[in-house]
Amino acid sequence: MSESFDYNEKYRQRTKKFAVAIIVFYAKYCKQTEELRVIGKQLLRSGTSVAANFRAVTRGRSHAERFSKMCIVVEEIDETQFWFELIEESELLEKSTFSNLKNEINELVKIFTASKANMKK
Repeated sequence: MSESFDYNEKYRQRTKKFAVAIIVFYAKYCKQTEELRVIGKQLLRSGTSVAANFRAVTRGRSHAERFSKMCIVVEEIDETQFWFELIEESELLEKSTFSNLKNEINELVKIFTASKANMKK
């Protein structure tokens, strides 16, 4: 039980910190052009949804409910990764403005994908 609690608490905090970083990124960079505004709003929705849905994972009443919410977490972090890929590939911002966020996203994708696979077993 303690191991599960530690995991839940660690990633509740980490995803919340990530959501705050997404909000700060949006406020600072995503109002410069129309393209960034459109992509930024999608990024804001998916990036903050990761934290909200992970919180729901930790509050799930059954394994099935927790697994379902974890599927949403994986979907939302993957979508967030997609929006950053679009910003990068369309060269809307310098890579240096979001390299730390991109690294965190890549790590979270791996972590939550593995967690989802473990939950499915």
